[in-house]
Amino acid sequence: MLESSLTLLTGQSEIPNYSCRKESKSIAVLTGTLWATSAQIGTLLELYKFPQVSPKDISLALAMVSLMLHFSWTWVGLVITEGQKGLQFLSDVTGEMDRNRVCVAFVKMVSTPLVSYIASANEHIILTKETSQVNVVIIYYDTDILNDVNYIIEQYLLTGKVWVTNSQWHADMTGKNFILNSFHGSLIFSNHPENISGFKTFVQEAKPSKYPEDFYLTMFWFNNFYCSFSNSDCSLKDCTPNASLAWLPVNRFDTAMTDQSHNIYNAVYAVAHALHEMLLQQAQWPPMGNKVMVFAPWQLQSFLKNIHFNNPAGDQVTLDDKRKLDVEYDILNFWNFPEGLRLKIKLGTFTPHVPHAQQLSLSDEMIEWAMGITEAPRSVCSKSCSSGFRKSPQEGKPACCFDCTPCPENEIANDTGMEQCVKCPDDQYANPQQNHCLQKSETFLGHGDPMGKILAGTALSLTILTAAALGLFVKHQDTPIVKANNRALSYTLLISLIFCFLCSLLFIGRPNTATCILQQTTFGVVFTVAVSTILAKTITVVLAFKVTAPGRRMRQLLVPRAPNYIIPICSLIQLTLCGVWMGTNPPYIETDAHSEHGHILIVCNKGSLTAFYCVLGSLGSLALVSFTEAFLARNLPDTFNEAKFLTFIMLVFCSVWVTFLPVYHSTKVAMEIFSILASSAGLLGGIFGPECYIILLRPERNSLYEFRDKTHSGKKKSY
Repeated sequence: MLESSLTLLTGQSEIPNYSCRKESKSIAVLTGTLWATSAQIGTLLELYKFPQVSPKDISLALAMVSLMLHFSWTWVGLVITEGQKGLQFLSDVTGEMDRNRVCVAFVKMVSTPLVSYIASANEHIILTKETSQVNVVIIYYDTDILNDVNYIIEQYLLTGKVWVTNSQWHADMTGKNFILNSFHGSLIFSNHPENISGFKTFVQEAKPSKYPEDFYLTMFWFNNFYCSFSNSDCSLKDCTPNASLAWLPVNRFDTAMTDQSHNIYNAVYAVAHALHEMLLQQAQWPPMGNKVMVFAPWQLQSFLKNIHFNNPAGDQVTLDDKRKLDVEYDILNFWNFPEGLRLKIKLGTFTPHVPHAQQLSLSDEMIEWAMGITEAPRSVCSKSCSSGFRKSPQEGKPACCFDCTPCPENEIANDTGMEQCVKCPDDQYANPQQNHCLQKSETFLGHGDPMGKILAGTALSLTILTAAALGLFVKHQDTPIVKANNRALSYTLLISLIFCFLCSLLFIGRPNTATCILQQTTFGVVFTVAVSTILAKTITVVLAFKVTAPGRRMRQLLVPRAPNYIIPICSLIQLTLCGVWMGTNPPYIETDAHSEHGHILIVCNKGSLTAFYCVLGSLGSLALVSFTEAFLARNLPDTFNEAKFLTFIMLVFCSVWVTFLPVYHSTKVAMEIFSILASSAGLLGGIFGPECYIILLRPERNSLYEFRDKTHSGKKKSY
């Protein structure tokens, strides 16, 4: 290139240190596509401007990143030649990769010194440990350094990798190690050219005899068609008859027009059109006698800058960068098999000026991958997290490098590679794999559940048992044991216990507004009646043995059946509390989606917890007073007297309900039913068990004589 420039400058083939061209100089010089070369020649030839015909490559980065996304390659290396275009491409491609979450594994900038220097000094820059761990590498060529990069990669046979490069790349034509060639299966983005009519004919007819001044064509012919040089004029002889460049295999000569040739073709037409415009302008000027109008080279610049035309192939050509259109790219696949084939097969296209989803068109099934790869390779820093896991970034590494962390409880990741888990709605829960939300089933303590069956059966059994005890007492109502223990209060207590057992059934089954209200009011009232009845019985016993004893001053103050008034008074107080409760904040139906995994509990909310605990508090106060009275009556005569059991019974009753309070919030319904049944059964068994035993199994003790004898002996002991 330098020799040609000096020849052009001096006007002689043997270059002297002076110029022979004084009258005219070239108005334009076509220097090829390399900016660095154009700049050097332009300085040497004192050119005014260096406009470039090559198309605008601003979409090349987008095209390559689109290919990465198509194959899900997120861990990609970059090898880029230094220079203005290389740095611009680096900026463009890293920006596109960041926007599309494709990570840069490494960046290697290749300088442009001599081949020998590159091979010895720069191979450690390209071939490193991090390079070997990346399966996809983008190589951007802008200068002749591509041969040096190829040489370094070929020396170490870096097979098994996918090289993605631009159209500046070309295969080594030495014909060696075709199958093991490192670049087998490379993907090339080439500018999409239109077919130029007559070009194939031109190549087929090109011969040294037709172009004798072309020294390079002569040498190429000599090396490929078995020619020899004649001794007289150094012309070619004994060549293959009727030889043509079209006969040569692709690894020797590719008849397809390259991007560089296409640019030169357009450059020739651009200069021709610009000169034509200048001549038209000259023709419009008035004649200047016999003087010939001479244009200075700098005047051509304005015409070149504004030139805009379609070449014979139909391509739009302009030298103004602002008016250049984004070029369409052909995606080529470099094939190496069978040996010496060296084909570039078109796989698809990338068109930047169409909708995003239609920009990339690719035939995946036609791709010939690198040696040892039978399908599209993976190039990722970390394998994609499976469903049920989320990405957890690794400190100090790019976003593509991450660990996979299981989703928290009740959160899911229903796709691979999710960065955040999604919380399931309240009416759903995560499956064990945490990749899908399942609908929670509504649940409640139903009659068909095992626990519901046990509790309902127990309640009904105890109800029948209590009814049987009531029937037994009614049948033997005139016996001393029934009369001695206050027959009316015993009936009242048994009936209230029946309702206590039955009210537990209100807690079983699907709750509704009516059952939610009846649960608490029925429970509060019937238990108040039962406990107040026990208190009345206890006070009756104490008054009978303590106050009515001979010599007592309070004997005359005892009103007949006075303790029985305790029952309606306590019941009225409890009814008042329940009325206030129902009138202010009554119980209502509530769904609980958090207490039990996978289920939505349908329960009755107490409404006002203050009112609920007031009801329990009044009931507890009655039980505590009853326990105190029973404790005072523990040493009274025990014949036909249940006072000796009341202390233990009330202790059990209080223990059950004190235990109920701490565990109420965790097992609400079942625990409340159990407390009702346990406390009611304790009252039934403790008070009426011994009496039923005497009536049924020891009838001889159920007599007035036995009662008087035991009472008389008990009084002697007490005095």
